[in-house]
Amino acid sequence: MARTFDEPRLVLASHNRGKAREIADLLAPFAIEVLSAAELGLPEPEETGSTFEANAELKARAATTATGLPALADDSGLAALALDGAPGIYSARWAGPERDFAHAMRELQAALVGHDDRRAQFVSALALAWPDGHVEVVEGRVDGELIWPPRGDQGFGYDPMFVPDGHRRTFGEMPYAEKQGMSHRTVAFRKLIDACFADP
Repeated sequence: MARTFDEPRLVLASHNRGKAREIADLLAPFAIEVLSAAELGLPEPEETGSTFEANAELKARAATTATGLPALADDSGLAALALDGAPGIYSARWAGPERDFAHAMRELQAALVGHDDRRAQFVSALALAWPDGHVEVVEGRVDGELIWPPRGDQGFGYDPMFVPDGHRRTFGEMPYAEKQGMSHRTVAFRKLIDACFADP
């Protein structure tokens, strides 16, 4: 049985501004005061997990331990089927310390040379942690195809390379609200809402 979230404040354990915006917007209907890890000056913990779920839980636990407040963390990335799921949990690391996703997309395209299969998934794991140690974890996925060259300047990360199934535009070409309605993070968040949040 999942635990119902009824706290007035929540730490968003992410330093990624794009993710923070998406998650804060998803939380808006619940009248929860959202504090970001960046504004609280929390360090980014080392992501030592071997799955998206493990890394999301690690980040959520670190934030709730540091603040004494409940924390929500996301770990997400792009998994190319031809590359056995790479870059996967290393999606951000492919962009290097400067978070240069133009470089990361070039690396991904180079790795796909010689592969006919361009199918991929965007994956998001969300972990909601309470100070007493309780954690709820959910995962969302969106299937699609990788294209080259990248298209669009909306979104962030690998969005300009990813065309979700049933669509012709990349996430990078979609207006924010349209992508937000179908993203892997939204899919995961709807599961979390169903499990832990009462109707606003």
